Amino acid sequence: MSRERPKRGVLPPAQENIEKLKKVVEEGNYYGAQQMYKSISARYVSAQRYMEALDILHSGACIQLEHGQVTCGAELAVLYVDILVKARVPYNDENLDGVRKIYTKFPQIPVPQHLGDDEDMQQISEALGAAKTRVDGCSSFLKAAIKWSAEFGAPRYGSPELHAMLAEYIYSESPEVDMARVSHHFIKGNNLKKFASVLVNFMGKCYPGEDDLAISRAILMYLSSGNLRDANQLMDELKKQVEEKQLDLPQSDLIQFVTFLLQTLQRDALPLFNMLKVKYKSSLDREPSFKELLDEIAEKFYGVRRRNPLQGMFGEIFKMMGAE
Repeated sequence: MSRERPKRGVLPPAQENIEKLKKVVEEGNYYGAQQMYKSISARYVSAQRYMEALDILHSGACIQLEHGQVTCGAELAVLYVDILVKARVPYNDENLDGVRKIYTKFPQIPVPQHLGDDEDMQQISEALGAAKTRVDGCSSFLKAAIKWSAEFGAPRYGSPELHAMLAEYIYSESPEVDMARVSHHFIKGNNLKKFASVLVNFMGKCYPGEDDLAISRAILMYLSSGNLRDANQLMDELKKQVEEKQLDLPQSDLIQFVTFLLQTLQRDALPLFNMLKVKYKSSLDREPSFKELLDEIAEKFYGVRRRNPLQGMFGEIFKMMGAE
């Protein structure tokens, strides 16, 4: 007696499709598998069998990434998060674990640093292009996951753990590291020791004058959100780690400024805060974003309202109109 086949239009258990699609990937038909992952998971979504659609997309993202198919894997990873949102899946540790597992499958490959002959240059160019693809793909996935987490139960700015993951991946994989972007996600993250470790590592490979900017920016970003505790803890952790590695923090006016600033903000000392800004103006002018950060710090700690540039402009216009 032959085995009864499912009726046309009836979806089999997801595991059957997961096993079938895995074989397609293992045969090297990555593009064909990709189209099948998308179309088959869409059928489960249409049938409102969301958990099975998630299982299919999760398996597909992991398998494609394991085979080095970063663009395909990242696309399925983003679709996985889209279904988390569509199914209104709550943010909790169990559901976050699915995101964690996909993240661990994104390749981590050191970017070549040394230039050689023309053949080496070609290889380096290809490696840099691949690194950009990895960073863009992982960033798209984690940004979508952060947005999901913020909407369905995480803190206001999204899961701190996901922010820390994104910061680490951007730092380790980017051909040209944007430390402002890295710091932005570490500030919203939950791994201060790793943040300090990244800053210490950056000190050893950045151009002269970039190390004190990166450290000062990190401290000011914490302070601009009103977080004096973590700003102090980051500075303490930096001092501890450089001492362990027998290094020194940069000796610059900018580092002096943030050191004095941390002390000043522990008491009601707006005049001293303003004096520090004037004294170290030339150092602060090295980074255009510092002015905005300091305005936010003044507002958070001393209640100084920031002046809207448009108000000043319109004020002058109204004065001219009145004179006429």
